[in-house]
Amino acid sequence: MEEKLEKSRIDRQFDFIREIDKEKFITRQTFLSDAKRRENDAEHAWHMAIMTLLLSEYANEEIDVLRVISMLLIHDLVEIDAGDTYAYDEEGKQTQRVREVKAADRIYGILPEDQGKKLRALWEEFEEAETPEAKFAHVMDNVQPAMLNAHTEGKDWIAKGVRLSQILERNAHTAEGSQKLWDYAYTNFIEPNVKTGKIKDDTK
Repeated sequence: MEEKLEKSRIDRQFDFIREIDKEKFITRQTFLSDAKRRENDAEHAWHMAIMTLLLSEYANEEIDVLRVISMLLIHDLVEIDAGDTYAYDEEGKQTQRVREVKAADRIYGILPEDQGKKLRALWEEFEEAETPEAKFAHVMDNVQPAMLNAHTEGKDWIAKGVRLSQILERNAHTAEGSQKLWDYAYTNFIEPNVKTGKIKDDTK
């Protein structure tokens, strides 16, 4: 039997590059600013990368900006296999870790071993949310959809009946990455929508 030739490094890199094009097909829950359609994962990643370039000065600690951007660009690639788990889908979150680990094994495994390990480690760093860079990446991941939800007059919050307690729970650690940005987001994106009833206040 003829042995199958090992793929070259550059072939494996382009296999990965083609594979991650599928991130453009993963629809998130958040609407774009015109409220006409929901954003996809690739758009979400691009938006957060630029936000990091502009807002990194508000991090609580000094951060490696390129590391944060790299983390944000690759952290949702697992959703190609695992799908997008809605922030407030309690049932979906129970299986999210298992689904995403399996996806990480396959997707990052397409790359040459050294690059696959590097990106997989970045993904795990984001998931663990312990380094200054990972904490700031989570700020971006939480503030970006809050900003768009507020801009679209709470369209998704209203449709899903989102409660203030859910938002506060999801953002329990956001201030650890940037107190300034959490305060800004709460004051400008969340609080006004609580006052108008677009976010249900169940904390009283």
